[in-house]
Amino acid sequence: MGKTITPERLSIFPLAGAVLFPGLQLPLRIFEPRYRAMVSDALARDQRIAMIQPQSPHEGAPLFRIGCVGKIADVEALEDGRFNIVLQGIARFRVLRELDVTTPFRQVEAELIAEPEIEALSAIERAGFEREARNFATSQGYAVDWESVGKLDDAALINGVAQIAPFDLAARQALLESHTIATRCELLIQLMQFFGRRDRDDGTVTLQ
Repeated sequence: MGKTITPERLSIFPLAGAVLFPGLQLPLRIFEPRYRAMVSDALARDQRIAMIQPQSPHEGAPLFRIGCVGKIADVEALEDGRFNIVLQGIARFRVLRELDVTTPFRQVEAELIAEPEIEALSAIERAGFEREARNFATSQGYAVDWESVGKLDDAALINGVAQIAPFDLAARQALLESHTIATRCELLIQLMQFFGRRDRDDGTVTLQ
């Protein structure tokens, strides 16, 4: 596990099914008044918003412990008060406690997790992952530019697939909480094999 730094206050956007990884981008449409307020606050301060998944869809649901801080890399302010933004992943964080605040958006005290500067897969790990990814894409009917995929470095490839893969909430969280690219790669392979099974009757993805 990476080293941590001094705890700090983070404004959070709890959104089930949406995960952000360091170094990657996440486009978001902001329309709820409380999150419009959060974006306005972030733009006036440090431009940071922390993405994290709630454990259930209910209002005020408990949060998972690990999320990712993003910095607003692009913003479009619409006339009706909504925003289109793009978050650039900075670092994962660990929630220490949720704060009692008067703002319409939730805030936490958290510690940022320092990621390894350089992470790489072995040639065998990389080849095994790409093979499984091709099988999964074919089974799901996805069109993929494999030439471009082959040019990505290991971290960009593994994190990129982890961020967009059509897995459930718990699987996405497990990927985010993986401590290294190698363990995330191994988990991704297992998930692609697991979620890639199809029901013989209707062709839908199944967990059975």
